[in-house]
Amino acid sequence: QVQLVESGGGLVQAGGSLRLSCAASGRTFSRHVMGWFRQAPGKDREFVIAISWSGASTYYAESVKGRFTISRDNAKNTVYLQMNSLKPEDTAVYYCAADPEVRTFLQATYWGQGTQVTVSS
Repeated sequence: QVQLVESGGGLVQAGGSLRLSCAASGRTFSRHVMGWFRQAPGKDREFVIAISWSGASTYYAESVKGRFTISRDNAKNTVYLQMNSLKPEDTAVYYCAADPEVRTFLQATYWGQGTQVTVSS
């Protein structure tokens, strides 16, 4: 069982940066793929970014490549999402997610409660 708690959301101007954190509980955190999804008002939830359990592999949605970076600290049971060059279209609720396998990550097993990111133009 893995429980996830996000933090770090807020309001930022276009072009600015934010860093989200996701703290996980559970002894098997280091064996889970971790990542982020987002959902904007009136839109479906979409995949943003993910990182393998070792941190050796990362996966990005085309829309965030070159702007967002994911990292993890298994000793602290925490995954981070660094968001740079933010755009108004990045405005959404961001959800941390975890799953034991990459191939099933899009239907992740564990979810956080979400944190709001708002980018003003």
